[in-house]
Amino acid sequence: MVPMAKFLASIFLVIPFAFADVSFNYPAIFNFGDSNSDTGVRIATGLESLEPPNGQTYFHRPAGRFCDGRLIIDFLMDAMDIPFLNAYLDSVGAPSFQKGCNFAAAGSAILPATASSVSPFSFGIQVAQFFRFKNRVLELLAEGNKYKRYIPQVDFFSQALYMFDIGQNDLAGAFYSKTEDQVIASIPTILVEFETGLKQLYDQGARRFWIHNTGPLGCLPQNIATFGKDPSKLDELGCVNAHNRAAKLFNLQLHALCTKLQGAFADANVTYIDIFSIKYSLVANFSRYGFEQPLTACCGYGGPPLNYDSRIPCGQTKIFNGSSVTAKGCNDTTEYVSWDGIHYTDAANLHVSSQILTGKYSDPPFSDKMPFLLKLKF
Repeated sequence: MVPMAKFLASIFLVIPFAFADVSFNYPAIFNFGDSNSDTGVRIATGLESLEPPNGQTYFHRPAGRFCDGRLIIDFLMDAMDIPFLNAYLDSVGAPSFQKGCNFAAAGSAILPATASSVSPFSFGIQVAQFFRFKNRVLELLAEGNKYKRYIPQVDFFSQALYMFDIGQNDLAGAFYSKTEDQVIASIPTILVEFETGLKQLYDQGARRFWIHNTGPLGCLPQNIATFGKDPSKLDELGCVNAHNRAAKLFNLQLHALCTKLQGAFADANVTYIDIFSIKYSLVANFSRYGFEQPLTACCGYGGPPLNYDSRIPCGQTKIFNGSSVTAKGCNDTTEYVSWDGIHYTDAANLHVSSQILTGKYSDPPFSDKMPFLLKLKF
């Protein structure tokens, strides 16, 4: 089967075509997270650069995303008929924030950053940035309609959907210096910090919360390469057991927190999305969905089985033993689940998004309220 036909076939397996005629519209989206949903914050800081082939599949250039194309959040915005979210730190080209803003930054964690953190933009900082953004918007709106095209209206803040996809780095990063038991013991502290940020947003008028749990960290080529050298530490799919156990326990406690907040925030909606189940099923049943490589990075260095080398990020060139080597992209990204050993491909993100949009992986479920038809764009 030719690549595009194979890709379409895999998508048609998972996209529902009949939806109930129920309103599921939001005037704006505000997103908080890490590289799974960062649309340009990390790159705007100058802390890191993205080189081709990043962005090649959809944007045809690096577009602030650690991916060959679109992220899950891009597909969700598409489904909600909202433009892709501009990053909070975007400053060139008169970016519009009329329909929302993205505060997610690659490398960010829920816990406050330390001197050794990859990103200074912890969840608490992102929430503080949102408050700064909101206050500045209110100041500009008070001056009249001059900036109306670029900023949200006042009532958008109370009617918006607040999205969260963060926590992966708290767990994955901790494994480099802590035992599995220590990582698991830190989960309540991580979630207390997360709850604090959610309550601050609620107190500022947020009423609609959309919370992703964390994916199967043990199935990322990066973690398999580092922590999976001993086959006894891997599960039947080749994923690192310890990382996935920690992710499951994190998700269990996150789900409990969401249930608690749904009771505490009586006039709010708190929706919990089970990303772990969707992604693990994709790795386990990759061929059913039209993929060929579940655990091999498309863009990397080293060749099979993982094609991942932590010393050479996707698209970069380094000198090894006097020779120049480059982490290059694969020929057909639609065959791969992993883009660069840490993040998913455009094709995999589309699959995950289409599963989210069935409504079956959420609590409370919304499959009976599903007006979306995912618009395919190539």
